[in-house]
Amino acid sequence: MMERGSLEYYMSLWSKAHLKDDSLSKKKLMLYSSKILANIKRYQFIQKETGVPWQLVAGIHGLEASFRFDACLHNGDPLGVKTTHVPKGLGPFFTWEASAIDVLHRKHVEKIKDWSIPQCLKFAEAYNGTGYLRKHPEINSPYLWSFTNLYTKGKYVADGKYDSNAVSKQVGVAAVLLILKMDNLLDIPLA
Repeated sequence: MMERGSLEYYMSLWSKAHLKDDSLSKKKLMLYSSKILANIKRYQFIQKETGVPWQLVAGIHGLEASFRFDACLHNGDPLGVKTTHVPKGLGPFFTWEASAIDVLHRKHVEKIKDWSIPQCLKFAEAYNGTGYLRKHPEINSPYLWSFTNLYTKGKYVADGKYDSNAVSKQVGVAAVLLILKMDNLLDIPLA
């Protein structure tokens, strides 16, 4: 039996995933794509500095800071002051790039040599927290799978507070990777 949270687990889910195709989802996915493409050089700079695929950085940026470059990649807190949300008390950071490099190094990205699709998904889930894997195995994390066929509802609405009926309105990391794949901008290997 495949272990939840293993690379094989993420590969299995990835192989089944596709983007939602209703009109509202398509509109939101197009918006995300345009925001990512408008800032591709900034994401590529972070990849150059950290080794983390720029596509993954973009997906996390959408989730943590709503693509705002005046907010920390750690948690969306404003630049220029210490962070007040988890992780608290970091910084201050005066550029988005400085915050992105800091948080990725805090996540020990230098230890990851294989940035495959399953590794990117595993990293993203750990980045957000493994509460879905540990406490809510009945759903796939919206942080990864929102706006794909693999997620419908159930969400942490605050740190440590789960609501089984809440629905994520953010596009998950896997959906971002699928969008970029459609745009022929996904050069991350499968294995």
